Amino acid sequence: MRVTIADVAREAGVSKTTVSRVINLKGEVDGSTAARVREVIANLGYVPSSGAVGLARGSSRTVGMLVPSLTWPWMGEVLQGVVDTVEAADHGLLLFTCNRGAESVERFTTQVSARAFDGLVVVEPENTLDHLTELHRSGLPIVLIDDRGHHPEFPSVVTTNHEGGASAARHLRDAGRTRPLVVTGPRHFGCVRDRLAGFRSVLPTELVVDGDFTERRGRLVVEQLLAQGVEFDSVFAHNDISAAGVLRAVRAAGRRVPDDVAVVGFDDIPMAEHTEPPLTTVHQPTRQMGEAAARLLLSRLGGTAAPERPVVLPTELVVRHSAP
Repeated sequence: MRVTIADVAREAGVSKTTVSRVINLKGEVDGSTAARVREVIANLGYVPSSGAVGLARGSSRTVGMLVPSLTWPWMGEVLQGVVDTVEAADHGLLLFTCNRGAESVERFTTQVSARAFDGLVVVEPENTLDHLTELHRSGLPIVLIDDRGHHPEFPSVVTTNHEGGASAARHLRDAGRTRPLVVTGPRHFGCVRDRLAGFRSVLPTELVVDGDFTERRGRLVVEQLLAQGVEFDSVFAHNDISAAGVLRAVRAAGRRVPDDVAVVGFDDIPMAEHTEPPLTTVHQPTRQMGEAAARLLLSRLGGTAAPERPVVLPTELVVRHSAP
């Protein structure tokens, strides 16, 4: 059952009018009462309908953005795309991270309940999709960037991970590589499954090792396989950070890149141009994904119906010296 304003009023021991005044930032409520009401709102998970709040106090002209962490290598580009688009539309941006796990989510939920922003752009933190779906059903406009294969019921912006993996495989195949190693990301991510499936659709291989998107794991995978005498003439790493670890391990073992082992990454973060040698990689249009998500959310706030399918932006292979 959806929590109502009457539930909040009853739990806080105040009238519905008082709750409405707190939600809509009216000044007629004393501080202690307002604090109690906000605490009840957070505890019950009450989300006012955006329509009712809009009628009461108008749009906040503020957009929220929820991300797992700002330390992700491509997060800055996504954020810049959102910021550019939101500011051009004369809106503000509130940024929330989940660096502190449940505590961060709780603080974020309090801001949602207080209607501090009109809609939300999300790069999904772990284990939050159910909560986000509830917020969407309660009336909060949400747009997801990179749905990780979860296919939520609210709008999303995605990239062509399957085709990106296939393009990496075609490039290696056309260069005469026949013994590829794939270092994946975490398999529970839909993008990882798509990248692997796309690669295998062009260049089948059973030499696949689970990775975790870190430089350390990429390096250790190659060190261990070479120590075991496993031979491969190319590596497709599912992100540029792990590809950098692969490059380091291959060169440390006395193998030449790309003569002995060609290496392809995924993302095309700025670092990719500065590895040794510079990294061939699948470009993911991260800034454009942020821009598209922000435009989609602003359109929703303006009354435009959400598209029935995800907005899909293409990947593109960028050829550098690690796999010419």
